[in-house]
Amino acid sequence: MSTRTQDDHSFEFYFPDVDTLLLAEYSEGRVLIRATKNTFTVQRKIQFIRRLAFEGFIPDNFQWLSDLDSKWLSVCWRIDHSWLKLPKNLNVRSRRFMVGLFASAILLWSGLMIMLLRGWL
Repeated sequence: MSTRTQDDHSFEFYFPDVDTLLLAEYSEGRVLIRATKNTFTVQRKIQFIRRLAFEGFIPDNFQWLSDLDSKWLSVCWRIDHSWLKLPKNLNVRSRRFMVGLFASAILLWSGLMIMLLRGWL
């Protein structure tokens, strides 16, 4: 699990074993967790909330969360990837790479066609 902070009460986590990104946000006594995929079981969700509280990302009272607890109402899980944003330089790099790849393919194809039409192949 790797972590990256977005602002004061917003934390991003990545779970490579299930290839899922989570954004945990805490405000006004409520925890909102946005996941890119629905890969967490109820038990794993509870363990994740407890670990967030244990490590200080959210208040300590969430450490004792259980599936029948009233605190569960203050936790909201959503499957949502709208919060993900691509870096702007990634589009520029990708476009430059694709243009170079396409130009190379055209040059290779043109060279092969010329060789074929002239009888060199």
